Amino acid sequence: MCGIAGTYRWPDGGAVADRLTETLAHRGPDGAGRYSHPAGGGEVHLGHRRLAVIDLSGTGAQPMVSGGLALTYNGELYNAPELRSELAAAGVRFRGTSDTEVLLEAWRRWGTGCLPRLRGMFAFGVFDERTGELVLARDQLGIKPLFLLRRGAGLVFASELKALAAVAGGTLAVDPAALVASLLYYWVPDSRCAFREAEKLPPGSWLRCRPDGRVDRGRFWHLKEVAAEARERARAGERPDIAAAVEESTRRHLLSDVPVAAFLSGGLDSSYLTALAARHRPGISAYTIGFRAEDARFEAMPDDLRHARRVAERFGVDLHEIEIAPDVLDLLPRMTYHLDEPIGDPAAINTFLICSAAREAGVKVLLSGMGADELFAGYRKHLANVLALRYQRVPRPLRRGLSRAVDRLPVATARRGYRSVRFAKRFLSFAELPEETAFRRSYTLYDRGELLALVDPDLAPAVEDVLAEHADVYHDNDLDDFVNRMCLGDARMFLPGLNLAYTDRASMAASTEVRVPYVDTEVVRAAFAVPGDRKIVGRQGKAVLKRAAASVLPREIVYRPKGLFSAPLRAWMSRDLAPLVREVVHDGELVRSGFLRRDALARMVAEDAAGHRDFSKHLWHVLTLEHWYRAAAGAGRAPSVSVTA
Repeated sequence: MCGIAGTYRWPDGGAVADRLTETLAHRGPDGAGRYSHPAGGGEVHLGHRRLAVIDLSGTGAQPMVSGGLALTYNGELYNAPELRSELAAAGVRFRGTSDTEVLLEAWRRWGTGCLPRLRGMFAFGVFDERTGELVLARDQLGIKPLFLLRRGAGLVFASELKALAAVAGGTLAVDPAALVASLLYYWVPDSRCAFREAEKLPPGSWLRCRPDGRVDRGRFWHLKEVAAEARERARAGERPDIAAAVEESTRRHLLSDVPVAAFLSGGLDSSYLTALAARHRPGISAYTIGFRAEDARFEAMPDDLRHARRVAERFGVDLHEIEIAPDVLDLLPRMTYHLDEPIGDPAAINTFLICSAAREAGVKVLLSGMGADELFAGYRKHLANVLALRYQRVPRPLRRGLSRAVDRLPVATARRGYRSVRFAKRFLSFAELPEETAFRRSYTLYDRGELLALVDPDLAPAVEDVLAEHADVYHDNDLDDFVNRMCLGDARMFLPGLNLAYTDRASMAASTEVRVPYVDTEVVRAAFAVPGDRKIVGRQGKAVLKRAAASVLPREIVYRPKGLFSAPLRAWMSRDLAPLVREVVHDGELVRSGFLRRDALARMVAEDAAGHRDFSKHLWHVLTLEHWYRAAAGAGRAPSVSVTA
């Protein structure tokens, strides 16, 4: 796992590539390298920061140059042994044992045709000295990031947006529509970028720069097509072996020349992976988190630690427990910097602190259960949307009476919060809406009216555009299965836009690699071949995965209520962060610039403080957005809201 960067026909490209690579030093503390070559009236410069995981010797160093090809690559190929054997049988002679060399030789033999054959996580740039062409590519599901910026015939690219911002000299302007999207979702969708000129290479795609200035793009993997093909297999009677698919993926994800550990929350997803990993790596280490007792009580958080201990004891896992009592005033700006774009999920803090502790213990690689909820319908929103269909059949007078009663209930008192009331209020906010609108409302922060009331009126067109984009993505399929439509929407938006994004940035900030065995092409194919009525059974989400895990894990782990890989936000907001919230509401840059409306923010704070509604997540994201915006303004990149969105 590494940091990659480069320039193509860019002014002063060598110095720019060095600056890009230097900014990414945290992603690869084990080595650095640069490659330069003429390229069609200009030059190409490729940079690399190395986190040595496979082939720790010099033969794995990058950029890797061989036979007229130069490669800078970030990722891991879990089918590298099979590809190596196939290439060796065709006459290729390898110098080392790295998957980087396998990728380079696969590209030489098959070009872009190698991309759908790759099984893993990757983002890379490869330059062909003979043709003068540079090609960038990103993995099928968007596990690894790749940002780029084009000006004229020139291009710069990097693993992180902050690297592009560092070399742009303050010339990148904030995109107000992207910030509107971040308010809605609490993250910036993968289809958008916080800075206007910059972009994210889409998952499952490639981009080719030619010496004559032309730029070609292509897709080698379409998730909606994979889901449609899986549906047809299901209709033909195929019943995928989920247990076999997950175990095989987990085994492959253990491929490493350094120790591999695991996240272990005590929930189903991480417990299942940890148990499977322990079969192949006896005595594997795992890391889990707990919170200050007073914070956990106030938030009414479940006790996940005892479940993690049970799993560790059962499977001989060396468990490391970390109590999270962070100085959030210090961590907030640090995390905002590392996350690149405004991401308001405090789980990023958990990931960073776990990875930091693991790194201090000498661990470079961890397994995560990320992705299981999206693919197998494990979030509360999935079950809630299915229950909403049943709720809509309740007589309207009864629904109105229930809604009025729940609306009067407090979500918290001065001493504790009430999670069941928060869930009930949330459910009733979308339970009677049409399918796509209800699904969006079940996991985003605001409805249309609330978002319009929060931002400057000039941004109303941006609000409508962001809402329309969600509808377009959600409806862009021909699946006839409601549950799998939700899973597909999550796999296309929620997974790459939020969970994979913060996992990559937070883990690499600690110079560690996090692998996600559920987010594997073969597991995805198997998941979408499972009908929705086998994913949600009765009031049980993720039912098919639970049945697979039940042959390995104790039933009380498999069927326990879903845990939360989150943070005690209400406790933090009412104590640690209360003064900062007041400052941001009354005199923050977002308010002073006109982007956010002070009166709307003040109402949110008052309702939250009174315990009538839970706006802790909303206000946490406003704080992250404020810190991000201040940094952009300090670099001269934040425009007024009068700029056309």
